[in-house]
Amino acid sequence: MLSLLGITAARSMDLKRHDVRHFVSRMVKQYGFDRRELNALMRSAQSQPLIIDAMNRPAEKARLWYEYRQIFITEKRIRDGVDFWVAHRDELNKASELTGVEPEFIVAILGVETQYGRQTGRYRVLDALATLAFDYPARSKFFLSELEQFLLLTRDAAIDPLTATGSYAGAMGAPQFMPSSYRRFGYDATGDGHVDLWNNWLDVFCSVGNYFKEHGWERGEPTMTEASADLEQIAAFDGRQFDLSETVASLRANGVDFDPAQAPGAAAFMIAVDNPDGLHWRVGFKNFYVITRYNRSALYAMAATELAMALKQHVSSERLPVPNAIRGAQVFEVLPP
Repeated sequence: MLSLLGITAARSMDLKRHDVRHFVSRMVKQYGFDRRELNALMRSAQSQPLIIDAMNRPAEKARLWYEYRQIFITEKRIRDGVDFWVAHRDELNKASELTGVEPEFIVAILGVETQYGRQTGRYRVLDALATLAFDYPARSKFFLSELEQFLLLTRDAAIDPLTATGSYAGAMGAPQFMPSSYRRFGYDATGDGHVDLWNNWLDVFCSVGNYFKEHGWERGEPTMTEASADLEQIAAFDGRQFDLSETVASLRANGVDFDPAQAPGAAAFMIAVDNPDGLHWRVGFKNFYVITRYNRSALYAMAATELAMALKQHVSSERLPVPNAIRGAQVFEVLPP
């Protein structure tokens, strides 16, 4: 059946390939890996065509905002998130104190990524990274680097490279960190000498918070807000590719009307929002941009923000039923704790 669909079966990595041999030699020379052991490990890696297929159809590219939103902003995901927050309140508060990131955003990231740690991925990380490093030319350079980081991580943190599982892209644990992020931003919150993103919730919470902190998160500042604008005046703004080159003042000078009352020099940018009734606009601020460093998609950042606000609303109101208001567009602002 797979052959009829044009999908071939998984196959072992071929050690005779020049690129595989070069990678092994570099790891041996640069990092002191044992060649025989590394050859055996690479021989066990399976190239998975289904992984390449998944890479070619990510949800962020295949769906408009209103389609993407209904996946993540659901009564069940909000209810599960509230229960998760309540169950881990003390650990979340400690992580928030240590990193300066509000609990609702830490929980929301976990809710979007893995449904609060329930779905951390079924692919072996070794297979995912080897497949994409050697059989996915479009992003081979990136995944070769991540394969390198994974091997270093498993050696340094005593993680079994043959059993570690994650997403089809090689992201690991409840927060779905790529190996480079795991090594750089992973936070040993319990002081036991290693970071466990699968089983240690305090490590998980602090690692997510640390990722945001290191990318410039500003506690208590807004992420995004609804906006209205004259289409002719904002024709120069794309709304789908953004950076921090614009400011509150420059957007308002171009006829964009929005709240909250940020300082004129604060970074701001337009966000295009595809709703069923047509194109709408939001303005994003620095904290929104920080979320896109976790996943470089405006859809992802909007989903994480809306989920965070819904969770905070319900935890603050003692878990009242989900109101209709959160199902539609509204102004979203991070309130001080």
